[in-house]
Amino acid sequence: MNYPTTLVKEVKQRMNNRPVEGFVAGQGSLKPKIMFVGEAPGKNEVENHIPFSGQAGKELMACLEGLKLTRADVYITSAVRSRPYRVVERINKRTHEKEIVYPNRTPTKAEVFAHAPILDYEIAKIKPDLIATLGNIGLQRLLGKDHTVSKNHGQLYVGPVLELNKQKTHYEWSKKTYRIVPLFHPAAIFYNRSLAPLIKQDWEILDTLINDTRKGSSE
Repeated sequence: MNYPTTLVKEVKQRMNNRPVEGFVAGQGSLKPKIMFVGEAPGKNEVENHIPFSGQAGKELMACLEGLKLTRADVYITSAVRSRPYRVVERINKRTHEKEIVYPNRTPTKAEVFAHAPILDYEIAKIKPDLIATLGNIGLQRLLGKDHTVSKNHGQLYVGPVLELNKQKTHYEWSKKTYRIVPLFHPAAIFYNRSLAPLIKQDWEILDTLINDTRKGSSE
């Protein structure tokens, strides 16, 4: 998606020189069958500017394929559009010398808040029939801290979402109602293989909801 230049500039100013790099725009259909909201770009995404193009992306694409969907059918974005990183000093196992590396990290609440205008803009522009959040960061950005993936995964939520107030000083509940399905982040399977049956079940629920939306729009 092409964002207004003033909006991108505003978000970068709101970040207040926090340890992040790059800026990866959301991508996909502007009339998607579903909108996905993830966490933040990783190193691969910052380099190639394609959301979910790393290992987690391969998992996401496999799940989409199971629903007979492609990137062209959906819209993919994240709560934060820049890569948050840590600064780590370590000993290189090969050279045995000190080195500094910059691994990915989870974005902070302040960073999510700083990027809030971008996600608000995307949702207003796309007007998605269905939103799937991938992991807790995207979920709590839209529905607040009382919602968690472990508790709410696969459950359809219908109601308002959190968006910035006009002064952009805090969140408030939207007047518009949305349909949201919380899903595990695609990377979750790498750390806990036992989640596989739950993830499969959640995507089957998502498939049903997408098909119901298709039927409703054709009637």
